[in-house]
Amino acid sequence: MKKESKIPQRLIQLGVLLAILLVWWWGTLPGRINPLLLPPPAPVFKNFWLLLTTASIWPDLWVTVHEWIVAFLLASTTGCTLGYVISRSGYAVRVFDPLLAGLYSIPAILLFPLYLLFFGLGSGSKIAIGTTIAFFPIVLNTIAGLAYVDKAYIRAAQSMGANDFQLFWSVMMPAAFPVVLTGLRLGCIIAFLAILGGETISSLAGLGHRIVSLAENMESAQMFGNILFAILMAFIINGTVSYVEARGRRGMQ
Repeated sequence: MKKESKIPQRLIQLGVLLAILLVWWWGTLPGRINPLLLPPPAPVFKNFWLLLTTASIWPDLWVTVHEWIVAFLLASTTGCTLGYVISRSGYAVRVFDPLLAGLYSIPAILLFPLYLLFFGLGSGSKIAIGTTIAFFPIVLNTIAGLAYVDKAYIRAAQSMGANDFQLFWSVMMPAAFPVVLTGLRLGCIIAFLAILGGETISSLAGLGHRIVSLAENMESAQMFGNILFAILMAFIINGTVSYVEARGRRGMQ
């Protein structure tokens, strides 16, 4: 089958970005939106370029990246482990799957004031909120992937004498891997967004704290430059985990 060209897709995506830039430029023309609320693109991209070419943002970037990595590792470890344990029992799946799905529907950001009381304004509260929000898609996808593996595959492996480890590694994991990997991808991205949001609410350092500080000082161009940097980080994370997910899917086929 002939592979479909991605050039039209990329042209459409580029066209959308150019349209956004055009609307942004038009809105900053004299007599339109106040520059304090929406600065022109030129000074914003100048500040964005300075962030890319200088080390001024590295301390705050390191804080955010550290919080994100720790939160994702905690969420993926606990989510995958608990998801596997629950998936081993049909009764546990019927009890805990809807319960966890119901808890996932509750806005976890409501817990953030409580986390601030327990863990303070530092990294602890951001790691806690990132872990909490990322945990649910990981555990739910792990349950969905492992609990609904075709029973015929399991019975066939058991009839050939496969032990529990062989059953998990050779039968259940390959069948459930795409679903589990999707949960990890979602958890990875959501953890970053949750931590960034937590930093904008209350923090001592990080990208979100930096953006809020610039907003309070009415330094709009620098603030938007930092927002563009945070958006770039989100795009890089999403692109990286999507690439890893695609490679993982191909590797398991």
